[in-house]
Order: sequence, then structure tokens, then C-alpha cells
Amino acid sequence: MKLKGWFKFAPKGAPKTIKKGLAELLKGSGLVTDSGQTVTAQSALRQITVYNCIRVLSESTGMLPCKLYRKDGGTITAADEHPLSRAISIAPNDYMTAQEFWELVIMHLCLRGNFYAHKVQSKTSGRLELHPIAPETVTPQMDERRRLFYQVKDGTTEKTLTQQDLWHIRLSSIDGINGLSPITQGAGALGLNQAINQHSARFFVNGARPSGIVSIPEAHIDDDAIEHLQHQFNERYAGSGNTGKVLFFPQGMQWQNLSLTAQDAQLIESQKLTEAQICGLFRVPPHLIANMEKMTLNNIEHMGMHFVNFALVPYLTRIEKRILVGLLDETEQPRYYAKFNTAALMRGDLKSRYEAYAIGRNWGIVSANECRANEELNPRAGGDDYLTPLNMTSGNQEAPHD
Repeated sequence: MKLKGWFKFAPKGAPKTIKKGLAELLKGSGLVTDSGQTVTAQSALRQITVYNCIRVLSESTGMLPCKLYRKDGGTITAADEHPLSRAISIAPNDYMTAQEFWELVIMHLCLRGNFYAHKVQSKTSGRLELHPIAPETVTPQMDERRRLFYQVKDGTTEKTLTQQDLWHIRLSSIDGINGLSPITQGAGALGLNQAINQHSARFFVNGARPSGIVSIPEAHIDDDAIEHLQHQFNERYAGSGNTGKVLFFPQGMQWQNLSLTAQDAQLIESQKLTEAQICGLFRVPPHLIANMEKMTLNNIEHMGMHFVNFALVPYLTRIEKRILVGLLDETEQPRYYAKFNTAALMRGDLKSRYEAYAIGRNWGIVSANECRANEELNPRAGGDDYLTPLNMTSGNQEAPHD
């Protein structure tokens, strides 16, 4: 079995300098948005909505089994003996499990739009190992012969790697080389959400907002009295721990109630809007990040299906195609393919799972033992037989006459 060649020298004419412009932008050095906030991958990840969305996507991907399969005519079997099989299904290296690896892949794609891994063939076992590389240290380039190379920064030094050395997964691209970062593309909404969060935090740290005040009509207070009152005011009523206390001064002062202002209400609505935009950026239904507003028992099920089909599957398909063209030799590509099993997402719903088994069993699609294997149950005698409905016949077979 062949694998991609390892560590070939770059041919003459390979670029030696890192180009600036789009590559620098996509690497996440930071964008100043209209809200005045600088948005980077790190600052975006500190936003709870962003973190929750990426966590849902990455953990959902990490829990899915990924296996390598071999096609022999009309038969499909698991290619467990292939050197690539262990890397994608069990452990890609000595320090990560497959689950941790796929979670990291999604994390890098969501934050940077690109994932890179160094391909290494183990000298002892001969198996393929994949070692992740920080996306911000890699710059893809194309030479004059339309061959793709990667400039990788390693501290103060740089090295040039070829596609035989590096495995690259990219999101949607406008140049075919660099994947577009969701953080960069959604920087406007992320910057606004960042500004709203900072404003809210400053309000509770430095805010001094009682539920009401008492004023002195036409009162004349000297500077010393103002300073004394200000000191008492900050000491007794400022900060989140004193929120809701009633402010009181002696000498016949009048009560004034303080309610939620229009600006406060608008701020709350703006925060809801930006959170919805962030969920839309990652195509994650709000209920998966604990926002149950406007959710019902009926639409939650459909939103879950929507999440799998339109949020997860595009990532999974992109990864599967990159496994095919980036980790398998051209002679193997017609016979081998990798596949994530999204059926694992149904494991939390016992009723739906068993109903699906019943349909597949009754129509002769699966055997009883295949269903039992999915539930990690031992096979039973006669469980390998397939059922055939008595009222059905094949297209080339005549129905029995009375």
C-alpha cells in the first residue's frame, strides 16, 4: 500500500519570502472594526457565544467515528490494516486521541479558516502520524509553475514544506489557497458584541446605579460637602454588590425613582441581535448554546436535524475529501475513502434509534446482529439472516398466481 511521499525537497523556483496582504489578514493579526474594537482569534474565543458555538461544532465532530473503507467491486469493508486507518480512527500521534484531533481540526477551521498537520511516517511501525501546526505560523504560496508550497515559521527560522509534507484543510476560499476565517468575515458583529460586553462589564465594575435617589430642591452645597457625599455614595452604593439599594440623604429630600432607560433596553436588544448573528455565522441553532428563547419541543428536533445537515456535514465532507486527496496515493483513491458516521449523533435518542433498526431490519437492509453490534451487544444465533417482506417481489420475478 502506498502513501504520499515524505519530505521531498522543494524544486528550484520555490518562493522564499512570505507575501503580505491577504495571507496576513487571514492569519488573524487582528482587525479594527467599526465599533472600534480589535478582533483577533484569541479575543473572539473569549466571547462566550463564540466559544459555545465552536465547542458545539468541535465536540460534535470529535464524538463521531471516522473510519477508512475499501471498495472491492460492490463490497465495502473496513480497511483497518491500512497505515492511515489508525491515524484517523484511533490516534493520529503519540499524544492525541482521534477525538481530540478532530476537535482541534474544527477549532482551527472556525478560528483561522485553515488547518495544517505535519505528515510523518513512523520509523518503527510504518504508520502515518499527523502533527498539528498552529495556522498562524503557516503561509501557503504558489510558485510560477502553479505548485503549492508552505512557508512555516519555527521561532526565528523559516522552512519550506511541500504538499507531500503538510496536510491542509481549508474552508471556503476566494483564491483557492487560503481558507476564509469566520472570525475575519464576521469581525463586525464580533467587534460589536465585544464592545457591548465590555460596556456591560464596566457598568457593573464602576457603575453606581441605585434603584432610586433623594434630591434637595434648590439646595446649595459647597465643594467639601460634595466630596464627602461623593465618597459616601461610592462607598455605599457603587459596584454590583450594592445594586438595588435605595439612596437616602437627610434634610427633607425628595424621592426620584430610576427605571430602565431606553438606552439600556436598546443595549439588551443589541446584545441579543449580535448573539443571533454569531450563531448564524457558525450555523449553530441557539438552543445548542443554552438560548431557549422562541424554542418549542417541536422545532428543537428539526433544528437538531438542521444543525447536522447544514452545520456539521459541510465540515465533515470537507475533511473526508481532504483525507482522500491529501493522505492517500492517487492509485489508492479509487478504492479507498474515509467516512464519518453521523449515526452516532442519534445515540442519545433510544426510541428513534430502535425505530430505525426496526425499519432497516423489516426491509432486509440490516441483520439483527448488525443492529446488535451497533449497541455493543454480542451476536445471537440466526441473527445474520436478512428478512424479506412476503408481499414484495423483485422487478424481474413474476408474482405468484393463484
